[in-house]
Amino acid sequence: MVEREAHLKRLMIGGLNGDAAAWRALLTELRGPLTVFFRQRMGGREADVEDLIQETLIAVHAKRATYDPALPFTAWAYAVARHKMIDAMRRQARRPTSPLEDAGEPAADHTVEDGAMRRDLDRVLSLLPARQRRLIEDVRIGGFSMAEAAARNGLTEGAAKVSVHRGLKALMARMGAGS
Repeated sequence: MVEREAHLKRLMIGGLNGDAAAWRALLTELRGPLTVFFRQRMGGREADVEDLIQETLIAVHAKRATYDPALPFTAWAYAVARHKMIDAMRRQARRPTSPLEDAGEPAADHTVEDGAMRRDLDRVLSLLPARQRRLIEDVRIGGFSMAEAAARNGLTEGAAKVSVHRGLKALMARMGAGS
């Protein structure tokens, strides 16, 4: 176990120092332990386990600058994993569930007006750079937290907040919100 910690820590430090091969090896080698970690805690929900592994690997990548090389790497990595699992559980707790039999007749989820509104929204957002557009869509439309949107786009939370703010400000200026 001590050797494994030392090996993963070497890969992390190598990745932090710009060694792309070490970084790829680290993310690949983390997959196995993360799979075990999440399977033990998620009660066999395999799709959730895979999603959590992906979210954790993205978060490890996005938050790598917060790792202190003086501390054990696996403790830091598992802390990131625990946070991702807690976030997922909170999201699931907010999702209403009911048996399929209670669903009744299927109904359209949207109207023609919704389609026109989405087309207008897409046209307006297309004025922004791609990353800024994705962040705004994630936070303002998709319902992701700023931290989740930042992780999905490979940014720090602070950088994501600034980008969303500047993007919205640019759109307001461009659309003549003050007129």
